[in-house]
Amino acid sequence: MSSIPSTPFAGRFDPLALSGRSFMVKLALVLGGTLVLAVASRISVPMVPVPITLQTLALTMMGVLYGWRLALATVLAWLGEAALGLPVLANGASGLAPFFGPTAGYLLSFPLIAVLAGVLAEQGWTGRRLVASFIAHFSANLLCLMTGWAWLAVMIGAEKAFFAGVAPFMIGAMLKSALAAALLFAMAQMPQPK
Repeated sequence: MSSIPSTPFAGRFDPLALSGRSFMVKLALVLGGTLVLAVASRISVPMVPVPITLQTLALTMMGVLYGWRLALATVLAWLGEAALGLPVLANGASGLAPFFGPTAGYLLSFPLIAVLAGVLAEQGWTGRRLVASFIAHFSANLLCLMTGWAWLAVMIGAEKAFFAGVAPFMIGAMLKSALAAALLFAMAQMPQPK
């Protein structure tokens, strides 16, 4: 007979062992996470109206590795940094303009996709479950693309928005999802910290 886990996170994939960390460690992870997101935003392929970046890879990985709550705090802090004028978004964008321009729908989706990836990871859709992990990351990427498409459709029309803001990103979404699943699978093979 199997035993019942003593905590909601017992047996959870937690390669960073965050469940027992102090507030100060978590605060440092939030600040470090905003830096990771800023760097991922700078690694881009310029396209109009929306560039291809590593943001979604970093966001979904953060959702899994940090857990949805800490990932949400990190993403909101990063978006706050951008709104305050720090050049942390794609192509060094900052200020309030990106939150009302063509990329606003994608920015709106970023906290949601980190949460989705984190929640699915808490349900076991990560680590050694390679296919489930891919599906979790790809679902988060699709949520990002659909939210971005909806905003862009209001600006330029649904068909143009699909061909400018969704279609060019589908292969990248699949590749980033596969990379995330492979990285997490590899991490699951390593001994978990105590």
